[in-house]
Amino acid sequence: MRLSELTTFRLGGPARALTTARTREELLDFCARHPLGLGAGGDADVLFIGGGSNLLISDAGFDGDVCRVATTGIDIAETTAAEALVTVEAGENWDDVVSMTLSRGLSGLEALSGIPGSVGATPIQNVGAYGTEVGELITSVEVYDRIAGQVRRLSAADLEFGYRTSMLKRTQQRSGASAHLVLSVTFELRRDTASLPIRYSQLASALDLEVGQTAPAALVRDTVLALRRSKGMVLDEADHDTWSAGSFFTNPIVTDAGMLPVEAPRYPVTDPLSGATIEGLTKTSAAWLIEHAGFSKGYRLGAGRASLSTKHTLALTNRGEASTEDVLALARAIVAGVEERYGVTLEPEPTFIGCSL
Repeated sequence: MRLSELTTFRLGGPARALTTARTREELLDFCARHPLGLGAGGDADVLFIGGGSNLLISDAGFDGDVCRVATTGIDIAETTAAEALVTVEAGENWDDVVSMTLSRGLSGLEALSGIPGSVGATPIQNVGAYGTEVGELITSVEVYDRIAGQVRRLSAADLEFGYRTSMLKRTQQRSGASAHLVLSVTFELRRDTASLPIRYSQLASALDLEVGQTAPAALVRDTVLALRRSKGMVLDEADHDTWSAGSFFTNPIVTDAGMLPVEAPRYPVTDPLSGATIEGLTKTSAAWLIEHAGFSKGYRLGAGRASLSTKHTLALTNRGEASTEDVLALARAIVAGVEERYGVTLEPEPTFIGCSL
């Protein structure tokens, strides 16, 4: 089959072989048959796919075995009258889990509503939106260590969360293979109908609140979903603006804020665990840089089959007949344009398989 059927970009060539693991046992069996090894004769040519929402796969496909992680299961353990630990298997749909926790009177994940993909991907990328990152709410992650050949539980401290990154992602980038396969994720949520304090100004404005105030968590979810839909960030088969990997570039973090134009947005960089501001670092808006470098909504190269979203300049989209190379050509043009104009190098957020910028 073509891997385009398993990604939200709807891009990617054929897979040599595909296995769907619907249970923990099937997933571990696949891992046992595909040891990593890294120099010890193990098989590094394996691709694990969950929701496929953060992947850009080569037009040539993947010349190896592919495992679709479709495991399910949710366990809620009441730790105190005010808190609960929610453990979720990696293959569960992320937004379904957010909705379920709110229906059970548990708050914390509401600002992360509408994000496509599966639960297992969230700690790798330290998924975040509208002022909340999963790293703030994760207490531990159960992984299969493909080098050691054993199941391990990693604490939040072990995971070393950063802005859109983690130890899991950094290890994968260094080795070029998935050394740790996420099996389940445990979140600590509050027993409360009120949201976490609203940190994102656009969300606060939409709720008619000041930053730092709270609102009913269900209302925050509805508002976030509306905002995401307005930006083409909620999956919709009929809307080509959603044929993407969401935000294609991370918001740049610079050590010299003086290199930015005076009018460029500036945000503090905070530690995802303590919430403390990290001195000497400034985050700015990739979308602002892209648009002010001359790439407007809907921008495409000539009559290209890929374009920036017509709703949001941070999403690169497949207009229906694009190839992966079309998307890469557009991304390269944007990176070059922003670097030439502002001296800032944009970093891609999706994981590239068999291709690169």
